[in-house]
Amino acid sequence: MRKLFGTDGIRAVAGEAPLDKRTIYTVGLALAAKLSQSGKPVRVIMGMDTRESGPWIAATLAAGLRAGGAGVASAGILTTPAIAFLARKHGFSAGVVISASHNPWRDNGIKIFGGDGYKLPDEVELSIESEIARVLTTNPSPPTDAVLPEVNETYRAEYIRFLLDAVPGISLDNRSVVIDCANGAASSVAPQLFESLHGTVEVTHASPDGRNINEHCGALHPEIVAAQVKVSGASMGFTFDGDADRALFADEHGNVVNGDAVMLACARDLQARGELAGNLVVATTMSNMGLEAAFARSGIRMLRAPVGDKYVLEEMRNSGASLGGEQSGHILFPAKATTGDGLLTALLVLDLVHRSGKTLGQLIADLKNFPQVILNVKVREKRPLASLPSVVEKISAAEIELKDSGRVVIRYSGTEALARVMIEAESEEAMRRHANAIADAIRSELGV
Repeated sequence: MRKLFGTDGIRAVAGEAPLDKRTIYTVGLALAAKLSQSGKPVRVIMGMDTRESGPWIAATLAAGLRAGGAGVASAGILTTPAIAFLARKHGFSAGVVISASHNPWRDNGIKIFGGDGYKLPDEVELSIESEIARVLTTNPSPPTDAVLPEVNETYRAEYIRFLLDAVPGISLDNRSVVIDCANGAASSVAPQLFESLHGTVEVTHASPDGRNINEHCGALHPEIVAAQVKVSGASMGFTFDGDADRALFADEHGNVVNGDAVMLACARDLQARGELAGNLVVATTMSNMGLEAAFARSGIRMLRAPVGDKYVLEEMRNSGASLGGEQSGHILFPAKATTGDGLLTALLVLDLVHRSGKTLGQLIADLKNFPQVILNVKVREKRPLASLPSVVEKISAAEIELKDSGRVVIRYSGTEALARVMIEAESEEAMRRHANAIADAIRSELGV
């Protein structure tokens, strides 16, 4: 079992283990050592989101990488998928992003991509963890005067050019859109990107101050952009998370459009163009049963992977699928990019709307979701759920009653100290009753 790496890198409160300076410095040393095993010169590109802890974490990590013999380049504040793209394009040994994605500003994290632009497999993360543990026994001492590498501003321009080239001829076609940058990394790219597309662009939450990232904005709060679309009479809205590797949308009526609906629209478009490999889409255990039913009506088969876009991508590569994603807005287009990219997804959805001659709402009008509830329960530890008798009892009771008319998915968050209770059911009363019973049992056993 990995102890440092979750489903999306190392994540914690900035300044507290494992994001204290000594451990961060050690991560740099360990990563440099791991990469040097190839026998080639080690070069790493770094980027970060807008949290106030980003600069000192990046400087400390860069010091560890350099002490381990690696060269370090910096793209400054830039999105996670941009770093994945740049790592691959320029032949870096790895790409590292200092970000905690959708988490509050006090948290931060370290995400690592291989030189191929893909997130590291679990077994590679385990080997890095072993090296970190070994190096820590040598009592490494991080420098007190670590400095950030000089930012190369051309990297941002390269990434914007990649996005525009990925969707040839993309244009707003005089539409009006609202963009919510979550006061995060998208703030450094999205305004310039969308304002070049010949339409009316209303940019919101693009004034990061180090502490307002994800705060009542962005993909965690898609109702905010949806409300603004309605007020402004815009054609649609886009909203990103802190590091912009996912996007959610609002249609022309101010309704929130999540990742399930985006996958449905994109899958049908790819199918119509003969580009949906095997008529197959990979989603996760969190995707609604209504999506599965809508896919079936179009002759599309849906596979479910564990939560986490890296696991969706693994299943896609195993099955040969050309589209996959998560309800939360990570959408994967492997023909275009190696990882989820909120800005790319926004451009592709915009292009789909343009080509179809329909509105976003019209494209997904037949998606009828089962009632679904997700309850997040704060926990002090992540003990196996099967070892908690009262929790097992409540889960069993829900599964017996719901049978084929619903689903029960209980899991721990891979990035936060939370247990997530998700239930879908034809009966909203039964759904909420069982969700609350399970959540209460978890609180009783593990609550903080």
